[in-house]
Amino acid sequence: MKKLVAITLTFVLLVTSCFILTGCPNPDDGKFTVGVCQLVQHAALDQATQGFVDALKAELGEENVEIEIKYASGDTNVCNTIITDFVSKGVDLIMANATPALQSAASATLEIPILGTSVTEYGVALGIDNFSGVVGGNISGTSDLAPLDQQAQMILDFLPDVKKVGIVFCSAEANSRYQVDEMTKHLNGLGVEVKEFSFSDSNDISASVEAACAWSDALYIPTDNKAADNAELIGNIVKEHKIPTFTGEENPAKACGVASLTISYYDLGVQTGKMAAKILKGEADISTMKIEYAPATKKFNPEMCEFLGLTAPEGYVAMNIE
Repeated sequence: MKKLVAITLTFVLLVTSCFILTGCPNPDDGKFTVGVCQLVQHAALDQATQGFVDALKAELGEENVEIEIKYASGDTNVCNTIITDFVSKGVDLIMANATPALQSAASATLEIPILGTSVTEYGVALGIDNFSGVVGGNISGTSDLAPLDQQAQMILDFLPDVKKVGIVFCSAEANSRYQVDEMTKHLNGLGVEVKEFSFSDSNDISASVEAACAWSDALYIPTDNKAADNAELIGNIVKEHKIPTFTGEENPAKACGVASLTISYYDLGVQTGKMAAKILKGEADISTMKIEYAPATKKFNPEMCEFLGLTAPEGYVAMNIE
């Protein structure tokens, strides 16, 4: 009898440790609740969320999953409030769309599985030195980073004689800082001088872009949520100065860019949704899941190219400008 009790107790402890250490959801009734925290509403993040929802419902069955989507209006404090609400409700999984949402989720729970998406570099976002591609614990996800060396070459594909590239970005976004540093290395290696033009919020964007246009032969904008949210404003300024601008993803390029080495944010969301389904069904251990990446495509903005008198090199696909 004592042996049976000991075996039973051991089993209970193992199951309990699964919940504590890896955030295993409870699939007893086959129904799940998922909380989505999206930093801000703009095209790329909206597409990632939609892909996630579509994939998760397809994998689990629409009747088996309840998905609550909340938007933080670009405010980190609102992210914290949203995530705290999800934790208090005991959702089975949290999807954090964009870096500040991921950081809020990581600070709020060590138990509930967290999947990030639209996060450029997880090591930078979560303060992990020598990041190996696996976060561990209760966190994994997908990255929207397209190869930065190829993004640097993209600028020279259009402008072989470019000498000075200004990089415009939000100084408050850690992943933008990472991209700026890497792009600077790659462009310097190609013989191009680089200068940073940062802004802290929407009020500073016009002044930063104006200064960048005055100094640069071309501009580069990384995958930056604040810049993406103000792409039309940036587009008006760069058109006035006729400065070719290149972006880290397609959506802002439709408003202000010549070209982008871009991923599909919808497909990125689908990847994240499929990861979530595996976790919820008990088919994967989030603590060992590698960060996943989407393939990148070379795209150009035909309207901007015509406006600037540029011809897209071979291998670039025209964007669908609506």
